Amino acid sequence: MNRIKEVLKEQGRTQRWLAVQLKCTYVVANNYCNNITQPNSSILRKAAHLLDVDPRDLSNKTKRSSTIH
Repeated sequence: MNRIKEVLKEQGRTQRWLAVQLKCTYVVANNYCNNITQPNSSILRKAAHLLDVDPRDLSNKTKRSSTIH
């Protein structure tokens, strides 16, 4: 799971913009944004660079329970 769509929205950018920047089709970018397919690590890094965020910021962070049962 990734946060590409969320970050695009925060920055006022579109999926079409991302497709052009990544040199891929709109369908591929849309699939990344809607978590239908996941970008490989090099594409994720490129998207992060284009969006000026850390690649980790595009990944959904899972919460770990800090309490011990």
